Amino acid sequence: MTFSKFPALSMLDLVAVREGGTVAEALQIALRTAQHAESLGFQRYWLAEHHNMQGIASSATAVLVGHIAGGTRHIRVGSGGVMLPNHAPLVVAEAFGTLAELYPGRIDLGLGRAPGTDPLTMRALRRDRVESEEDFPRDVAELQRLLAPALPGQRLVATPGAGTNVPIWLLGSSLFSAQLAAQQGLPYAFASHFAPRMLHQAIGLYRSLYRPSAAWPRPYVVIGVPLIAAPTDEEAEFLASSTYQRVLGILTGDRRCLQPPVKNFAAELPAPHRAAIGDFLAAAVIGGPDTVRTGMARLAEATGADELMLVCDVYDPDLRLRSLDLAAQAHSALRAAGTSMPA
Repeated sequence: MTFSKFPALSMLDLVAVREGGTVAEALQIALRTAQHAESLGFQRYWLAEHHNMQGIASSATAVLVGHIAGGTRHIRVGSGGVMLPNHAPLVVAEAFGTLAELYPGRIDLGLGRAPGTDPLTMRALRRDRVESEEDFPRDVAELQRLLAPALPGQRLVATPGAGTNVPIWLLGSSLFSAQLAAQQGLPYAFASHFAPRMLHQAIGLYRSLYRPSAAWPRPYVVIGVPLIAAPTDEEAEFLASSTYQRVLGILTGDRRCLQPPVKNFAAELPAPHRAAIGDFLAAAVIGGPDTVRTGMARLAEATGADELMLVCDVYDPDLRLRSLDLAAQAHSALRAAGTSMPA
């Protein structure tokens, strides 16, 4: 890979509520983080849709996109993603069409086909609607029509929405969305920040099947990267214990707010738990400056990604910003290094 063309950096935020903190504080931290990411030259800042999950404050995704876009100046802001089975396409088109009119040229609409929650909450969101495999492609196509310029005689028009051409991205952790994104000529974001197992297979399939579109003449790949950076490997590992605790809670059904770091947390876990966390975070980059630079370079080399979308769950908000600083420094160093692979 030519590192002068090193992947852009972006960020995905689940808007974690910290242990002992409040939702209001989590929202303030998200805005402050987005402003910092913008100052570092990040390409985009996305918010994830999750429902009925303790410690996650990103359920009203479109509202949060507006909050972040209103508090920043030029960084692209979007959904990573809106879980389309939970919403009527017209409602999504109107919401993101409104955002596009408020913040022209800055809004992204990432779409996922999972509900992003548990079965009970899924029923509350869908009101007993039964989803079929054909629904997601059909709903994506309807959203594309609603966000395109209205045609003469078109009876259903998103107002606002029509003519905004909000960029649609497909998100996924399996092969289904990779194939659909390729068929539709859409950019594709792989959820390797929590489900890295099929990363290489999915992006390979996406590229091999890609059909160029007017907006996207070539395939465009974003990969999710859990990232914890600190001045030393030891401190980064300590800070990452907050992420390890979150992942263990997901795997065991014991979800909590984002916990403070714990010394030697991973080392003291049973081997099966350590292995499960390792599988979950196989795409993670955790360490000091040299480790971060090498890890980012290896991911870029292995995937040929166009963007690395960082997920940074650090309990202390100031240390989270420092982590982004170190990632940006590694990014600059890799670009400056040209084709030289770091040791």
